[in-house]
Amino acid sequence: MKYTLKDITLYFLKLGTWGFGGPVALVGYMHRDLVEREQWLTEEEYREGLALAQLAPGPLAAQLGIYIGFVHYGLRGATLTGLAFVLPSFIMVLLLGMAYQLYSGMSWMQDVFYGVGAAVIGIIGISACRLTLKSVGKMNFSSVKSNWLLWLFYLLAIMMTVLTQEEQIILLVSCGLIYMFVKAPPRWARKPEGLPIIIFAGTGLGSYPKETLVTLGLFFLKAGTFVFGSGLAIVPFLYAGVVSNHHWLTENEFVDAVAVAMITPGPVVITVGFIGYLVSGFPGASVAALATFLPCFLFTVVLAPFFKKVAKNASIRAFVDGITAAVIGALVGSVMIIAMRSIIDLPTLLIALSSGLALVYSKRIKEPHVIAIAAVLGILIKTVG
Repeated sequence: MKYTLKDITLYFLKLGTWGFGGPVALVGYMHRDLVEREQWLTEEEYREGLALAQLAPGPLAAQLGIYIGFVHYGLRGATLTGLAFVLPSFIMVLLLGMAYQLYSGMSWMQDVFYGVGAAVIGIIGISACRLTLKSVGKMNFSSVKSNWLLWLFYLLAIMMTVLTQEEQIILLVSCGLIYMFVKAPPRWARKPEGLPIIIFAGTGLGSYPKETLVTLGLFFLKAGTFVFGSGLAIVPFLYAGVVSNHHWLTENEFVDAVAVAMITPGPVVITVGFIGYLVSGFPGASVAALATFLPCFLFTVVLAPFFKKVAKNASIRAFVDGITAAVIGALVGSVMIIAMRSIIDLPTLLIALSSGLALVYSKRIKEPHVIAIAAVLGILIKTVG
């Protein structure tokens, strides 16, 4: 063993402080630093962690970090690396939440988020396209290998999200189960006498008083359970619950919350801390963050010891593929809903399009750069206008 628990904890503390670029960039930094440079992990250990992060629910980068801590130091290592990775960005969003509440009524702050809100639409839109191509695949009706069933789930999730403007948990789980039974039915499904009975009691969390920590915790616990691959996958769940159902935030405040996640390092999912702070201050931020990352942590420490066996299970992989296609479809549907309310004129349309194109055609320009430029443009446009 070439590193101590202190070494790996300090590494993730630094990565959580300076690690910009989203989940793909963060997992790339981990491979460069821990496998190639320091050689603290073998290539096999890293690949197993990355596969687990993609297979189980949870934000990709955070889950891989937790797994890396778990590899040689068990539960203690997973806990410390997870906390070290998330804590810096959590503190940043708390400070930004305080500033936002203090200055959001001022005209210059409104001008900043006029541009930033439009840029966020472009950023999420491009991310949704990339996730679609990566997880669902290119549409090709002439090819036998075309994943037409995944595309059907994807399109159905878009339609249902746009029409209902709510998260459809039963739809997502159903897509996973259907794909599993079609592609790789489990052994018990082939034996009628062993078929278990599954009863869905609905997607609601129950009726609780609004804006309580219990309601907040339960909501974010459910949202964190259905984040597969990218932290942006949580956006449709957050939008439906935070804006449409509970009315904790307005449309503009929600877009601003996503923007805050874009300009801070660490996992994108940390936007939940900002939302929680706006709803119930520091206790709300703490409960929201803990509830969101708890499923990620539990899945990692529970599955890691048995992962090699689980990873080879074709039924589980098929279930994850089906539910992932639907989750990405829900993300696209949410982008459409938010765009209809955030793109209010020609300048915001141009900022959104330019933001997306900049990320596609320039490798040097990253999300924080786009957000900063959009903020300046927002002030200039409003000042001139």
